[in-house]
Amino acid sequence: MFEAAGAGFFLGFSLIMAIGAQNAFVLRQGLRGEYVLPLVLTCAISDAVLIAAGVMGFGVLVEAYPRAVDLARWGGAAFLLVYGAMSFRAAMRGGEALDANGRKVGSLKAAVATCLLLTWANPHVYLDTVVLLGGISSQYALPWAFGLGAIVASFVFFFSLGFGARLLRPMFTSARAWQVLDVVVGLTMWAIAAKLVLG
Repeated sequence: MFEAAGAGFFLGFSLIMAIGAQNAFVLRQGLRGEYVLPLVLTCAISDAVLIAAGVMGFGVLVEAYPRAVDLARWGGAAFLLVYGAMSFRAAMRGGEALDANGRKVGSLKAAVATCLLLTWANPHVYLDTVVLLGGISSQYALPWAFGLGAIVASFVFFFSLGFGARLLRPMFTSARAWQVLDVVVGLTMWAIAAKLVLG
């Protein structure tokens, strides 16, 4: 159980920490101290719903089509290799410094609506949570434990990002910090892909 939950936590955390519009938005709002709790809850609960759907859906799919596990394993590895390569390319191009003083979103309703749009209209969120995490969870005897680990990772990440943003402001206004993070994400994605292929 703890092995599956740990694997889910670390893979989920690695996928979530990849730089994207949603994370940049939460980070900016955290730096400003605007609507942080509603926004981190919106992100984490959305992830929890998608991860649960992926874990439960893949369990049913595997019972009906046992070869779906192999397809998910090889498809997941290919996706992670591409994802990692994109992170390395972003690091080589040079990161963009975070602009914490961009356009303010205004009301709480507008902030949550923006967050929901950045979350649910992003095709990568479905690949990461439903397809990739759901598929990999099927390789564990307790797929729900893997999913629970990934859900906990989402809550830990978004709460840390939103409420820890003020502490990170000097670092994340540096383009170099984004490059380092891109490299770390790329290495993590490739390591997980290798484990899937060799496992």
